Amino acid sequence: MSYPGYPPSGGYPAFPGYPPTGQESVYPPAGQYAYPAVPGGYPPAGGGTYPAAPPSAGYPGAPGYPAPGGYPAPGGYPGAPQAGGMPPYPGGPGFGVPPTGPGFGGYPQPPAQSYAGGGPAQIPGSPGGQAPSPMPGPPAAMIQCTQGTIQPAPNFDAGRDAEILRKAMKGFGTDEQAIINVVANRSNDQRQKIKAAFKTMYGKDLIKDLKSELSGNVEELILALFMPSTYYDAWSLRHAMKGAGTQERVLIEILCTRTNQEIRDIVNCYKLEFGRDIEQDIRADTSGHFERLLISMCQGNRDENQTVDYQKAQEDAQRLYQAGEGKLGTDESCFNMVLASRSFPQLKATVEAYSRIANRDLLSSIDREFSGNVERGLKTILQCALNRPAFFAERLYYSMKGAGTDDSTLIRIIVTRSEIDLVQIKQMFTQMYQKTLATMIASDTSGDYRRLLLAIVGQ
Repeated sequence: MSYPGYPPSGGYPAFPGYPPTGQESVYPPAGQYAYPAVPGGYPPAGGGTYPAAPPSAGYPGAPGYPAPGGYPAPGGYPGAPQAGGMPPYPGGPGFGVPPTGPGFGGYPQPPAQSYAGGGPAQIPGSPGGQAPSPMPGPPAAMIQCTQGTIQPAPNFDAGRDAEILRKAMKGFGTDEQAIINVVANRSNDQRQKIKAAFKTMYGKDLIKDLKSELSGNVEELILALFMPSTYYDAWSLRHAMKGAGTQERVLIEILCTRTNQEIRDIVNCYKLEFGRDIEQDIRADTSGHFERLLISMCQGNRDENQTVDYQKAQEDAQRLYQAGEGKLGTDESCFNMVLASRSFPQLKATVEAYSRIANRDLLSSIDREFSGNVERGLKTILQCALNRPAFFAERLYYSMKGAGTDDSTLIRIIVTRSEIDLVQIKQMFTQMYQKTLATMIASDTSGDYRRLLLAIVGQ
């Protein structure tokens, strides 16, 4: 099942400024690929392999590569931040599959993302015209370059906050604004300290008191904020598989987007808190290739090396093409292997290589070769490799679009990303949908629930 209008009929509008003027017929310009054209066409006819090293013309010593002043050449690749800010990107219903065709540049890049020195890394020379070894990427911390809307409060005093919450709930009525002022301006770690201080000072459980004073969506939101982040993910997974029916989108959203360490912590917490094995629960609630993908995700063994091996990206792209578009039927295990094990920077390079080989972007190929939940899972992994904030922005948009609101999804994403990358998610939301996240929340929610969400998101 796909989102309405996804992908849009009639294709995507042209990407502004792409291809650069004068280069409409071929992009990048001839002679600037990592691998020059070889006799018999590119890719080789009949599924042949690429040469292990380019001819002695050298790499990257080909004329005009890299261009004077660094890489990329003037005009830039689509999706690269240009001087003066990001180019506009078509938003609205149907966003999710990047523009197709050779030279596809992927999702728009988060404005805050940059490399050391403020620009793209230079490609080192290669003495003797030999193929260079894999180019090291920037450190992981620089690639993340993310920021939450909630920061730890300075001059934090857990006892003082516990006292404020006690007064807000004591007597007739509840001072919801006082509760909002505390919980929306403290980090998750600080909220855990407030819970402990409350029990020490008053001999009562803060969560039970909050539940007795609150109801509806604002209760769910505040209780989520007071759960330790790992427990909240584990609780969300358990809730998604408990009882009749399974909320597959929740399983995808959590297991396909978290880091190795986060997944390992979630798996351990699930066992400790609920006395259950998450793999067994997944097997009982899912099946087929979707089940195998989720089990792969539960291992928390994705390569997290930030170095990109462009030769391997080329080989993986060829392998995926031969497993899907290049054959009758689909070798699902090949897609599972590549997408479940490669690092996100490596997958991004594979996506770019695939678009040159198949003359189609990889997300579009997955649309054609898969369906249902396994399609959604594979696309989520690729979307996170290309631009994680854009994936969550899209999920938030569809949680509020149309009649009714998927409040659980709205709450879960706002809470889980509030200290990680909600600043970048807000930026991508505005870029993709030409409205701010706060504006859409304000028009879709009401009362204390709206006030607390807006306090977390900020303006």
